[in-house]
Order: sequence, then structure tokens, then C-alpha cells
Amino acid sequence: MGDTLSSGAAPPGRVRSRAETTVTSRDRPQAGIDAARPNVARMYDYFLGGKDNYAVDREAGNKVLAVLPEARTASWENREFLQRAVRFLAMRGVRQFIDIGCGLPTRGHVHEVAQDEAPSSRVVYVDYDPVVLAHARALLQKPGGPNVSVVEGDLREPEKIFADPAVQALIDFDKPVAVLVVAVLHFVSDAEDPHGIVDRIRTWLAPGSYLAMSHGTADSRPELVPPVTDVYQHVSSSIFARPRAEIARMLDGFELVDPGLAYVRQWRAESGTSDLDPEGSLSLGAVGRKA
Repeated sequence: MGDTLSSGAAPPGRVRSRAETTVTSRDRPQAGIDAARPNVARMYDYFLGGKDNYAVDREAGNKVLAVLPEARTASWENREFLQRAVRFLAMRGVRQFIDIGCGLPTRGHVHEVAQDEAPSSRVVYVDYDPVVLAHARALLQKPGGPNVSVVEGDLREPEKIFADPAVQALIDFDKPVAVLVVAVLHFVSDAEDPHGIVDRIRTWLAPGSYLAMSHGTADSRPELVPPVTDVYQHVSSSIFARPRAEIARMLDGFELVDPGLAYVRQWRAESGTSDLDPEGSLSLGAVGRKA
């Protein structure tokens, strides 16, 4: 979100573009942006090798990497899960997408993937972070067409998102919609009821709609929970890794498409594309259909 490009390497086997490796000097925070406290969206951007992060975000990100060096690769695995899910849904005939907690723009935007399969696809990006909103709106000043919009909204208040006039103008809730909540529910505390949030999202959706979700888990690395949680207690949002059973419960009421709830590295990935341990992606993902 608005500072120098990180120097993080791409995951094994991925060739970085020139744009991803060119260092700039944009260290001055934008007006109204808190650059004194690490921000989860900017940290995620740093893990992805983006340029929209400040020194404070990189410092916090490096603390995570010190105990969890897989964080860079895991971030890319989540991003690629999102792209595969959108492509799968577009091929299934879905033409409406709402990306809640969209984060900072990076390669393979939802509207690019969806409209590559079906040019008539309509996409709404939703976030509450002012830097994310500013960057997303700047992106849409470039060719994106009238079928893409950006709105301010908080996952914890899905009714406000769906009732927003800009969302209503683009999305027909009487027809199938794909709601994307990728790498965001693990920033919602138990007290804020992530299961209830997903249930409230489902009540808005017409039959034939889909939910694509990924969520961090520490099932395979429980020893990492305390040090990683400690870092995120000092940034813009705490993090709550959850076991598979709790994540699966969030998907109650949806019919999961194959392969069900799986590590994101495995979800409909081409066979033989990775020899890495699936658990190293550190997140479980699924796509569910409302009957």
C-alpha cells in the first residue's frame, strides 16, 4: 500500500516479472493513511512481492517470515486458489462475483480471470481499508469496463455490503452470485462469529450461487500458532488459525464441489505442478454451492 517494492523472491518455479522486481522510492504515506502500524493487507502485499507496503509492514512481515518462512509461498498459493476458483465458477456459468476483503491489487485480478472466460462477467470488489480502496479504484481507471465496481464494506456486516446501491446496481441477487472470501475469515475473531457471518451471506444468495473460501489453519504446525499470533496482535488485525473441523463447519449449508475442503495447493491444481507438501500452503480452501 504505497511504499517501496519488497525484495521478496517469488515461490520456487515462478518467474517474476520486471514490474515485480523493480524497486521504487514511494516511502511517503498517502494522506490519511496510518503508516505507523503494520497493516495486514500491506503485509500480504509484501509476501506477494508487491510494491504497496511500508517499512513497518516489511518489519512485521519479516518477523512472521523468521518463524514461518513458508509465508511467501503460502500467500501465492492462496492467490492462485482464488484464480482457479474464479475460473472454475466462470466456466460453470457464473457471471456475478463479489470479492469481499479483496486486498491490494496484484496480478490476476478477479475481473481479469472472470472476463477472460466470459466478457459479460460483473465483479464487485469490497474492502474497508482506505489504501486498498484507493488502489482498487485507480486500477479501474484503466480498462476494466462498466461491469466492475469497488465499494467500501466490512465482511462483518454482509447485509450492508449487499444492500449498497453500487452493489445493487451491478449484482442481481435473484440470479446466481459467487461470493469470494479468500484469506480473510481468519482475521475474524470467535467473538465476531465467523460461522454466523457465512450463514448470513448464504441467506442473501439465490439457489445456484457459490461461496469460495480459504482460511488459515495450523493443524500441521501447531507450534507456530503462538509466535505468529503474537506478531499479528501488534498489527491492524489479529489472526486466528482454526482447525479443519471449525473451518468445515463454516461451510454448512453449501454443497462442496470436488475435491471438497482441501489445502489450497491441492484444490483443482493441475497434477504434477508441484512437489511441495500440500500442508505447506497453511490454508484450507473450498467452493460450495447453495442448492
